[in-house]
Amino acid sequence: MTAPAERASADNGRPDVPDAALVAARAADSKLGQDTVVLSMGDLLGVTDAFVITSGSNRRQVRTIVEEVERQVKQSEGRSPRATEGLRDLTWVLMDYGDFLVHVFQDEARLYYDLERLWGNAPRRSVNGIVPDVAAED
Repeated sequence: MTAPAERASADNGRPDVPDAALVAARAADSKLGQDTVVLSMGDLLGVTDAFVITSGSNRRQVRTIVEEVERQVKQSEGRSPRATEGLRDLTWVLMDYGDFLVHVFQDEARLYYDLERLWGNAPRRSVNGIVPDVAAED
């Protein structure tokens, strides 16, 4: 878990996530990442504070999103991923920043693995705010 100064506030019902995760989510959106969401994982997983999940329609877009996330997080927060996996086939790229993970999928892989459903009880944030609980609407 990160220090409170490095985390987005949980005020106004917003889930508590690292500020850098929001930077990563905005970076993904700036390169047309689709349905970008941030899941607050701290209370559920205990290993990381947040997941940033987004997707691109093809390998080129996935690579562009990954490069932009890395560039903006480095520029804004002075951080690089500890590890990055999946750059060879670009169907699911995982960027490990320690306190948050960035998942960049091709559309088909995102539908198949469906992390949002797997972690359906995680509080969600869009890039610009809170996302309604999908499970509560069913």
